Amino acid sequence: MKSYWWLGLMLIFGIAQAETTDQLTLEQALAQAERRNPSLAAIRARYEALRTLPDQAGSLPDPEISFNALNLPVDTFDIPQEAMTQLQLGLSQKFPFPGKLRLKAEAAEWEARAAGDDVEEWRLRLRRDVEGLWWRLFYLDRALEIVSLNQNLLRQFVEIAQTKYKVGQGLQQDVLLAQLELSRLIDRELQLQGLRAQEAARINALLDRPADTPVTLPRSTPRQLPEPAAEARLFTLAAHNRPLLARVRKQIEAAKTRVALAKKDFFPDFKLGAAHGFRSGRNPDGSSRTDFLSLKLSMSVPLYFATKQARAVDQRQSELIRERFQWQDTWNRVRAEIASALADYRRARNQVVLFDRGIIPQARQTVASMLAGYQVGKVDFLNLVSAQITLYNYEIQYWKTLAEARQALAKLEAAVGKPVTSQKGAK
Repeated sequence: MKSYWWLGLMLIFGIAQAETTDQLTLEQALAQAERRNPSLAAIRARYEALRTLPDQAGSLPDPEISFNALNLPVDTFDIPQEAMTQLQLGLSQKFPFPGKLRLKAEAAEWEARAAGDDVEEWRLRLRRDVEGLWWRLFYLDRALEIVSLNQNLLRQFVEIAQTKYKVGQGLQQDVLLAQLELSRLIDRELQLQGLRAQEAARINALLDRPADTPVTLPRSTPRQLPEPAAEARLFTLAAHNRPLLARVRKQIEAAKTRVALAKKDFFPDFKLGAAHGFRSGRNPDGSSRTDFLSLKLSMSVPLYFATKQARAVDQRQSELIRERFQWQDTWNRVRAEIASALADYRRARNQVVLFDRGIIPQARQTVASMLAGYQVGKVDFLNLVSAQITLYNYEIQYWKTLAEARQALAKLEAAVGKPVTSQKGAK
């Protein structure tokens, strides 16, 4: 009978394929996203706009220039007719109560700094999303490779079953079973191809590329899964590094400044002005009429402070309370994100080790043993196919779990605000 030892090698070791050019590595994807993503660019533009506000808020109001005609006789409109008639040129400047401009500029500065934290927070989330999609695509590529390999193997199974059936050593049901499993693999391949097209369109959108741009990933990548820091350590790192928390802290400072500014509104603003009055004509003694200089000082009177300034202080204090509650809510959500991502990572990391060192080697040995037994008629065809399908499912599950571990690690680093692992204890 024909020897099928080479089929066993294919089952155990797989088929090597040529590397593809123009590959999108994870580092390239992250760099392109930070450089080209339009949403991140929009957040940066908003930050640049807000950076200009402190100088504006801390500047004095624009001075006013006035042109006046005083004591003009309405019977003749003759300017020299009356001694008190004058054409006046004035200049005035408003001066807010001392400290108001400083507080306005300080509040705007805190808001601008908070917008800077928004940029960093969005960058972290973008990197998390890009990395998650990249690993999802990597898993789908490996799954498609495994499906293709198993299709070839099942075609060989069909050949074997047909050959044995023709010589009277096999059953027709073995042929039909192999053909059915092959059809199922073709269906699975179509599903995986559809999922890959969707994920490729999503990562292209994040990289600001046309949706139909081909996305080719490397066939191999380092598979080490480092040991993460302890949960308490991650909480400490997040408290100091997470931009989202820094932004809320700055918003609290801005709210405090606005409370102080509202209290300053109980004090009046001042307005200082000067005007030069030009007179024409002559006095009764024949001398020229002298010009007039007018000076003016005025101030606002917070007469309705009970319904205006006092209520404004209440408003700003309520806003400060809101920001403090917002801080606590944000901190709770950040800790929940860290705990969830850490649990997902540890679970996936342990599963990867289990698949890599235990389940898959055992499944390969089982398939090889059954193949040898089938060749000498000690194992029926159904058990051989079942063992191969089990190995196929485990191999796909391995790559899926590896991708999930990497996605969880990306979420964990985004939640903390910085890398959270070391190579010590990598598996």
